[in-house]
Amino acid sequence: MPCRARHRNLAAMPLPWERDLAGRLERRILHSTVLEDNPLGDPADRPVLVYLPPGYDEDADRRYPSVYVIQGYTGHLTMWSNRSAYRLPFPEAADELFASGGAPPCIVVYVDAWTSYGGSQFVDSPGTGRYHTYLCEEVVPFVDAEYRTMAGPAHRGIQGKSSGGFGAMITPMLRPDLFGGLGTHAGDALYEYCYVPEFARSIRLLRDHDGRIEAWWDDFRSRVAFTKTGDENLLMLLGVSACFSAEPDGTPVLPFDPVTGRLRDEQWSRWLAWDPVRMVAHHREALKGLRAIWIDGGKNDEWFLDLGAQAFAAELEAAGVKGFHFELFEGTHARIEYRYTMSLAYLAERLS
Repeated sequence: MPCRARHRNLAAMPLPWERDLAGRLERRILHSTVLEDNPLGDPADRPVLVYLPPGYDEDADRRYPSVYVIQGYTGHLTMWSNRSAYRLPFPEAADELFASGGAPPCIVVYVDAWTSYGGSQFVDSPGTGRYHTYLCEEVVPFVDAEYRTMAGPAHRGIQGKSSGGFGAMITPMLRPDLFGGLGTHAGDALYEYCYVPEFARSIRLLRDHDGRIEAWWDDFRSRVAFTKTGDENLLMLLGVSACFSAEPDGTPVLPFDPVTGRLRDEQWSRWLAWDPVRMVAHHREALKGLRAIWIDGGKNDEWFLDLGAQAFAAELEAAGVKGFHFELFEGTHARIEYRYTMSLAYLAERLS
């Protein structure tokens, strides 16, 4: 009897092997015209993963809401297959959610917006390319044309973590005609707390490169990545500078003087213009029209993105946005992927 009980408990736990899906996952390649000749020479042919829920193939007339999933900095599509002990990769966890009836079925679209700098922040920039346009004007129409979606913003949402959470916050503000819901987990926000402390660390790291981040970049590309202290800090600094404060010719400009550490007003103001907390006041009506907003963050997030989530929620309330979900939970920035299915279920219910 004890052996049978122990076997049942083990069977209920996620095992470290791939499992069959109740729905199915399609890998498509989308050629992007707006990413042709991008400044970094990154591929214009991009993979798109499309998850189709259980029952999709049985009822040829039924249409489904869609949720677009975007990743954090350095994230790319194959990482969705990574698995850690006792936890399911997100596509499998989402499949389990829909198969169990935990949420209304929906189409889930995993979007690739990776660049040679590690990410695009899902914005259009002369330093990286037109990734916001790619998402909105190419990926969304492609999915609507190829799959049985419920077209229209009332039935389309977007979610992500970290830089992906930032993209999930800003995209419906900029394109309420396309997206009617968002889910952000520890999204980049309240830049004086999440970015400025990283600037100070980066200034120290750049001393070894005479204050020249391009010298660090040349060194980084000449060796195995992430083998020197500070590689992660400087990669994000360079990449986000390329997204937020690049010159018209694509040259990234740091938002601070790399020797004195003083903020450069012009470049820093360009960064602040992309702070979701500050953007709310300029996009009140778009935010009021959303059907679903999920905001969360770990109380001990290393980049203080719990403060960003809290400030974003406060700005929404001040702007008259009603009925959104805001939550701070016990945790840090890492290993919070179990939260993704929570916001997915929330979005699926409200966008159905």
